[in-house]
Amino acid sequence: MRALLFLLLCMSLHAGGLDGKVMCGYQGWFRVPDDGSGGGWHHYAPGGKFEPGSCHIDLWPDVRELPAAERFATPFKHPDGTVAEVFSSVRPAVVALHFKWMRDYGIDGIFLQRFAGTTRNERARQTMDGILDACRKSAQETGRSWVLMYDLSGVTKDASQIIIADWKRLEAQFHLTDAVQNPAYLRHREKPLVALWGCGFNDRPPMLDDWRTMVRFFKDEAKCSLMLGVPAYWRTLDRDTIADPELHQLIAEADVLSPWNVGRYDSPEAAARHADQTTAADLTWCEERKLDCLPVAFPGFSWHNLSASRGREQKVDAIPRRGGRFLWSQVSGFHKAGARSLYLAMFDELDEGTAIFKVREDPPVGKSLFVAEPDVPGDHYLWLTGKAGELLRGKLTGSEMPARKK
Repeated sequence: MRALLFLLLCMSLHAGGLDGKVMCGYQGWFRVPDDGSGGGWHHYAPGGKFEPGSCHIDLWPDVRELPAAERFATPFKHPDGTVAEVFSSVRPAVVALHFKWMRDYGIDGIFLQRFAGTTRNERARQTMDGILDACRKSAQETGRSWVLMYDLSGVTKDASQIIIADWKRLEAQFHLTDAVQNPAYLRHREKPLVALWGCGFNDRPPMLDDWRTMVRFFKDEAKCSLMLGVPAYWRTLDRDTIADPELHQLIAEADVLSPWNVGRYDSPEAAARHADQTTAADLTWCEERKLDCLPVAFPGFSWHNLSASRGREQKVDAIPRRGGRFLWSQVSGFHKAGARSLYLAMFDELDEGTAIFKVREDPPVGKSLFVAEPDVPGDHYLWLTGKAGELLRGKLTGSEMPARKK
């Protein structure tokens, strides 16, 4: 009886859709040589070397709450001379800890990134499947919601075939849309929600026919609600967006729209203007067509080490976090514009310096440079993201960033 009551509670928690929720993007893409994935230092470093001067990340993760067996030593050293350690996303204990943090700080859940092109590689796919399984189990155990998000970056042909085949394989294996077997999977508009990211950007082939095929498959055959991740200027069809009015026709077939704002402004003042001048009009457009809109906020941005490894070195801390003021300017601005839910980019993105999970205030020193806020607690952005949820749900009032008790 207790198990049945718990199941019914889980199902009710995740059946209410996105309204009032703050959801984070979850990459789950970090690998280490000894984790069994065969991925080497994937996303930590270029090629096979992860050492000072050969690095892809601009934030250093705090792994001190993980068991010793789940922490991996590196050649990097903290200022006090101690060995700097990292984690592997393939380890269930890591996923479990991340979901525990979400629960502890009041974050509602994640969109689990699944990179479409990688699904064609059986070994990589199996590793991603393992992470998916760990996420769905941890979500249920912690009362968090989760949604599968397909990222189509890098896919230039046969996109619809790749996605549809992979979804059918996952459905056969995990029964994602079965509310009894996956009670933590978020349902929006009374149907399981699936997200497709990358539609309409002008830095890749438009592939609108492929996108239409995917939209109609998930809506008609898979019986899901559908979210499209689109460029920030999708409505005006300029700047980062293809100049094709057909994009609007495609968007209107979805249920949720999520404009990608990362890097589109770089200060609290610019973020507030974007919310007032762009997001407010986006929300009106969507409301007129009975669509929901999920604006994207981000805490800051830095990809110095990643860009340097590719010969296009960018400055460290390109978009400063300002102790949370940059993030809160977006949260409060979107809320004022009428947003009822938010997407936080990202939970665990170290490569571009957008992670909100616990990071070290004393990152390694040496040839590779890292972003640090020495006077800001390493869990500050988890705490602030939880406060964003309180604002959306009316438990917090005012536009000023909440003060944290010491």
